Amino acid sequence: MNDDLDERIRSGKALSESMGNFHVTGWDPERKLLSAAFTVRREYCHTNGTIAQGGFITAWLDAAMAHAVMHESDHRQTVFSLEIKVSFYEKVGPGEGRTEARVIRRGKRVAFLEASLYNPQGKLAAEATSTGMLADL
Repeated sequence: MNDDLDERIRSGKALSESMGNFHVTGWDPERKLLSAAFTVRREYCHTNGTIAQGGFITAWLDAAMAHAVMHESDHRQTVFSLEIKVSFYEKVGPGEGRTEARVIRRGKRVAFLEASLYNPQGKLAAEATSTGMLADL
């Protein structure tokens, strides 16, 4: 048993590292807007390491929306995705990417979320909307 790996998994550090060091860079409570950044590694890409696979893009968008819920609830709640819709607009290649996510509306059990992802060139590359079930932390 690898205690260090178990601790990194429990803390969320292992997941963050595996997602290109995904990390929150800002939170605007008035707009309920979260900003996050990550590194698009070549190993996440197809076409000779030039285009990020869509599942990674979806994961970055999903993570940003989950963190928006956590920040909006002062880390009292998280969200479990019930549905995610992603639209892809531009290529996302290796380099530094960023996301913005926000809570559109929340009830007692369900939240409606949206997120945008910008490629390393700063272009809007993908957008997502999600419906999620809220859960206490």
